Amino acid sequence: MVLPGRARSKHALETRGGDEGRFTRTSALPEPLKTMRRLWVSVPTMSMEMEQVLELWRIEERDSEFLLYDFDQIADATDNFSDHHKLGQGGFGPVYKGVLPGRLEIAIKRLSSCSVMDLMEFKTEIQLIAKLQHTNLVRLLGCCVLAEEKMLIYEYMHNKSLDFFIFDAEKGKILTWDLRYRIIDGIAQGLLYLHEHSRLQVIHRDLKASKILLDCDMNPKISDFGMARIFCSNVPEAITTTVAGTHGYIAPEYAFEGLFSTQSDVFSFGVLLLEIITGMRNAGLDQYGKFYYLTGHAYQLWQDGKWNELVDTALGGDVPVPEVMKCLHVALLCLQDSADDRPNMSEVVAMLGSLITMPEPRQPAYYNVRISSLAVSSDSFGESSCRISNITLTDHEEGR
Repeated sequence: MVLPGRARSKHALETRGGDEGRFTRTSALPEPLKTMRRLWVSVPTMSMEMEQVLELWRIEERDSEFLLYDFDQIADATDNFSDHHKLGQGGFGPVYKGVLPGRLEIAIKRLSSCSVMDLMEFKTEIQLIAKLQHTNLVRLLGCCVLAEEKMLIYEYMHNKSLDFFIFDAEKGKILTWDLRYRIIDGIAQGLLYLHEHSRLQVIHRDLKASKILLDCDMNPKISDFGMARIFCSNVPEAITTTVAGTHGYIAPEYAFEGLFSTQSDVFSFGVLLLEIITGMRNAGLDQYGKFYYLTGHAYQLWQDGKWNELVDTALGGDVPVPEVMKCLHVALLCLQDSADDRPNMSEVVAMLGSLITMPEPRQPAYYNVRISSLAVSSDSFGESSCRISNITLTDHEEGR
């Protein structure tokens, strides 16, 4: 199978023995193509799933900027995947920083296993993000596929992810309120694009602090679309028997009924907004009085007129009160138990961008989950989980 790029150079590749679809590089390869090759070879051991992925590229991506990288390029860029270049480890696999000729910095997500689920997430990510273009979405530059090796190549984000800052007392001081507000607005704009303005209506399904990457200017970019789903404009919601996402960010209708929609992302955005304001995790090691979740604690303080106790101490107390209060109000509206009560992202952006009258928030999801009614346990793998009613949500953080 030949994967065409925009243009082919007669110097770039030569066929071997008439075996169509199999090529070898020549010494006359032009310099630009030594950096980013738009052609790749079909590998006999490649799985059927990946054959389908590559066929999709062949048909749909012939005129795109999506690139197919040579394995040797990526190995050279990462010093043969040395620990020095490793940025982190996630559920997908290790993530490396690489530098291509011309000093182009890239991030490489390397698939560590080849289960059907991993391949499906790999396929989903390249299908979706290669078609999405927005300043607040991380840019997928291309991929590298060679037999069992499967890698996604992204633009490099110099300042890691949002959780690196907001959950650290010292690093959190770097994020002034003006900067936090700009990050909040950027995330909202990116999510609005996914839900309403892109060619495809996309539901992320795993929005959280570690999925918000920050560039050299601290601009936020939504990343990791392996769990995302595409919706038709006339289909408002769907049901799944497999709930994907992270404990603390999952909307109740999704957790308990498998029902997900754009409003599921709105709920996750509300959690994220609350975490940015407070510098605290919604669920985890922290406890909030009788509440297990930060959301319930925040709502109670809001009701008691003590919302100012929620503001991150790293901000030093010098914050614009009306703006902070507005953001907290929006967060609580996004966290309401009923999906029908939550605003859509267009309304969220409007509320964040102006001083308009907003309804009083109703009780948030999981408000009645209290410490006394929650059993916390550890399994044999050391992962903490919380059991609510008849569902178990596993606290599983993916890497970047």
